[in-house]
Amino acid sequence: MATNLTGTVALVTGASSGIGAATARRLAEEGASVALVARREERLTDLAAEIGKAGGTALVVAADITDRARAEAAVERTVAHFGRLDTLVNNAGLMLLGPVVGADAAEWERMIAVNVHGLLHTTHAALPHLLKAAEDGPRRVADIVNVSSIAGRVAWNGYGVYNLTKFGVNGFTESLRQEVTRRHVRVGVLEPGGVDTELGSHNDHKPELREAIRTFYEQTEVLAPDDIADGVAYMVTRPRHASVGELWIMPTDQA
Repeated sequence: MATNLTGTVALVTGASSGIGAATARRLAEEGASVALVARREERLTDLAAEIGKAGGTALVVAADITDRARAEAAVERTVAHFGRLDTLVNNAGLMLLGPVVGADAAEWERMIAVNVHGLLHTTHAALPHLLKAAEDGPRRVADIVNVSSIAGRVAWNGYGVYNLTKFGVNGFTESLRQEVTRRHVRVGVLEPGGVDTELGSHNDHKPELREAIRTFYEQTEVLAPDDIADGVAYMVTRPRHASVGELWIMPTDQA
């Protein structure tokens, strides 16, 4: 039986783990053919095999999207293989926490490269194909979902540069939405809070942050990647004229 995204193609960045992998599985369940984009090819291959075993279709595209040429090549390979592109999920992200004073500026550059430059590169490369899909695709609509963070709305001590990137993603999303919404490319931002993924493990080597992170997880009902994947699916499977510009996914208070 046909499902909501049958006949469409989705590209998911950061698909080798966490939210990206969960989102790719979820979109494949909805009938989309999925391009899996990330640097870790072995993980992508395993995920593609898993999706195929479940009856879905996935393409492995190993690429570092912080490099514009490689990001463009990833989009073009997807379109060459499947013949179209209907949905872009910008999920790739890096969270490196710490104070501004005494910080390692190289970490800032790494985080900005992934969270900002990577998103810009894939979006710019994908837009012509998404606009075409919105004109003649099976659903006559295309989607961009930028997976941001509640850190794009709320600032915390030690999150300064991470906040900078996520506030920027949110602003860019809203601006782009206004630019292309009349052409039936729906653009939305999904802002999770308190998700247990590999993202936090990048800070394990920082003793000054370890206790704060541990306390956060002890005091919060932590979301799973599948919860966020459900949010992405909710945004992109809605009827053509129904758009979700911003979606917060927060843990519920069980107290």
